[in-house]
Amino acid sequence: MYKIVFVCTGNTCRSPMAEALAGLIFEQHNIDVSVCSAGVSAGDGYPASKNAIAAMHSEGIDLRTHKSTQVTEQLLSGANLILTMTSTHLNIVKSICPQSNAFTLSEYAMSDGDVSDPFGGSLEVYNDCAAQIKELIMASVPRLQKDFNIIP
Repeated sequence: MYKIVFVCTGNTCRSPMAEALAGLIFEQHNIDVSVCSAGVSAGDGYPASKNAIAAMHSEGIDLRTHKSTQVTEQLLSGANLILTMTSTHLNIVKSICPQSNAFTLSEYAMSDGDVSDPFGGSLEVYNDCAAQIKELIMASVPRLQKDFNIIP
């Protein structure tokens, strides 16, 4: 089974939301891949932020059981694809695991820019971030299907 890792900073906001949204979107598109998330500066075992949980609740997704995970070479080397929230995260991933198949989520979706960081923001800020992530994942579906020869 193919494995995709979403990467952000602390693995309490953006990458957990990306993991959860991707799982839902991929299921809807019959894309059988494993998804997980991690952070380049994460402590292990922290919950998703309160507003990330609330933003995902409005999508019908329960993030209450999420526990943060630190990026490791072992995690990255076991992935078929790594999608980062920013170019800074991408540079860190490439320094840890140079041979990795890694892109920013925006780059993979054929878009520009980084995924905005909602950390410490209002629920509206988190909802905007979740909408940005969802849009980029949806835009990534055709490329993912092509790259991994997944026939819907």
